[in-house]
Amino acid sequence: MTDRLLAGTRTRRPAAAVVVLVLVLIGTLIPIAYLVSVSFMSRADVGAGLVLPAHPEPANWANALSGGLLQGIGNSLVAALGGAVLTLAIALPASWAITRYRAGGRTLAATVLSPWLLPPIVAVIPLFTLLRTLSLNNTLLGLTLVYGLANVAVAVWLLEGFTRRVPVELDEAAQLDGAGALRVLVSVVTPLLTPALVAVGIIVAVLNYNEFLLAAFLTQSPDAQTLPVVLTLMLGERITDYGKLAAASVIGLLPVFAAAAFLQRRLVSGLTAGSAR
Repeated sequence: MTDRLLAGTRTRRPAAAVVVLVLVLIGTLIPIAYLVSVSFMSRADVGAGLVLPAHPEPANWANALSGGLLQGIGNSLVAALGGAVLTLAIALPASWAITRYRAGGRTLAATVLSPWLLPPIVAVIPLFTLLRTLSLNNTLLGLTLVYGLANVAVAVWLLEGFTRRVPVELDEAAQLDGAGALRVLVSVVTPLLTPALVAVGIIVAVLNYNEFLLAAFLTQSPDAQTLPVVLTLMLGERITDYGKLAAASVIGLLPVFAAAAFLQRRLVSGLTAGSAR
C-alpha cells in the first residue's frame, strides 16, 4: 500500500510540474509571438486588430534598421556591460567586508539597499547636475558610471548570500601563507565566486539594458542614446508605425535572448550556489 502511494506521488509530481511549465511558457511566449506577428503587419492590419498579418510587410524590419536602432543597441550593450563590471568591482569587496568583518553591523546591507527601492526620478536632478559638473552629461561614459553606481545596492544584497558560503578556513589558510586581506579576496575568494559573479552580473546588466528613465534624462544626443530611448522616439505625435516599432523591439530583444541562451548554465549554477543563505 505504501509503495503504491509513493509511486502515485512520484507520477503526479512530474505531471504537475509539466502543467506549470506549460502555463509559464504560454504566458511568456504568447506576448513575444504576438510582437513578432505585429512586426509583419501594416498599419491597416494593426488598426483592424488582427492577430496574424493579412498581408505581411517584411519592409518593417528594413525600416527599423534604417534609423539609429543598431547604434542604440550598441550603446545599451556598452552601458549595460560596463555598468555591470563597475557594479561588481564595488559590490564584491563591500559584501565581503559585511560578511567577513561585520562592517556596519547586521543592518548595513538593508540600509544600503533601501535607497535603491526609491523611485529613480528623485535622483535625476542631482545626477544631471553632478554629470554636468564633471563634463560627463550627455555622454555614454557618464551614463555607464551612473548605471555602475545605481545597482551597487542590489548587487551587494545578492552577493552577501554567496560570500557567506565561502568557508572561513580558506581565509585562515591563505593568511597563514602570508596573504593579506586584498590578496585573499582577489586570489582565493573571487575564483570561488565566479558563478555568483556571473549570475549577479547578468541580472545587473539586464537591469541596465532595460533602464529608460535615467537614459532619457541624461542622454539627449543620438551618439549616447540607448535602445529604450530610441524606441520611444519611434512613437509619432499623430501616427505611429507599430509594425516598424514592433520589429525594432524584436531586434532589441535578440541580445538579451542570446545572452540568456549562452549563459543559462552559468546563471542557474550561480543562483543555486547561493540559494542557502
